[in-house]
Amino acid sequence: MADISKGERRTGLVNGFAAYGMWGLVPLFWPLLKPAESIEILAHRMVWSLVFVAVALVFVRRWAWAGELLRQPRRLALVTVAAAVITVNWGVYIWAVNAGHVVEASLGYFINPLVTIAMGVLLLKERLRPAQWAAVGVGFAAVVVLAVGYGQPPWISLVLAFSFATYGLVKKKVNLGGIESLAAETAIQFLPALGYLLWLAGHGESSFVNDGAGHAALLASTGIVTAVPLVCFGAAAIRVPLSTLGLLQYLAPVFQFLLGILYFHEAMPAERWAGFALVWLALALLTWDALRTARRAARALAAAPVPRPAAPVAETPASQV
Repeated sequence: MADISKGERRTGLVNGFAAYGMWGLVPLFWPLLKPAESIEILAHRMVWSLVFVAVALVFVRRWAWAGELLRQPRRLALVTVAAAVITVNWGVYIWAVNAGHVVEASLGYFINPLVTIAMGVLLLKERLRPAQWAAVGVGFAAVVVLAVGYGQPPWISLVLAFSFATYGLVKKKVNLGGIESLAAETAIQFLPALGYLLWLAGHGESSFVNDGAGHAALLASTGIVTAVPLVCFGAAAIRVPLSTLGLLQYLAPVFQFLLGILYFHEAMPAERWAGFALVWLALALLTWDALRTARRAARALAAAPVPRPAAPVAETPASQV
């Protein structure tokens, strides 16, 4: 990213703050959709997200990826897995917020980096540095402390963390852009979600139909609430270093945590503070290790000898690369 201007980096930072800020403040939105139940809200989110991204793709004229995806069954199967996993994540998160578990939901996104690392070791056989092992160990201790505090494992946090970590792992293998990926996933979700909404309407239980135009507009706006932060994130990802994005990602759970305590007035007994403190310690270890590793890599790159220019060779056509 050395060739990106300061203005571009500033634009990237603004978009990064906007993306994670919107994700952090989204707990304020889901309660506005009551009396709709969590499953109805989830179904509307699937349907309207596809509508929104389809309009966006028409506007930017990016459709070539869809034909390529349909010709690759293995990749399409991975997109289906991603759609299923993110359905679980969205559904549990919406239910948790509307049921008064915003703090526990925020914990899921705090421990998500630790779960991602653990999955890398277990599934991808990755090797961890000592600081990363320490962070995972502290994170495990935090879950034990929180389980004692809650009287049961913090299942909302664990489901959110494991589902989102799995989603990230699958998306890496699919290798689609943000808008394209959301379009593919919501296209898979669309028919079951639309079928459920039509079933609700047919039984007279649809809040979209029964609770007025304002409520219907709010449900339709779930597509915008889903897609706009993703667009901002995409704009940030190509303009700022990954290390900066890695730090920005903590904004969302911090905002959610503060909303849970200060706005929704959720209880935080001493044992929960202790569990969260251990999670934050683990994340501090991860961040310190990542920044130290990045600095070492930068110094090694700066100290590397400049290679001598090779003899000229025939240019390879791009179509053969």
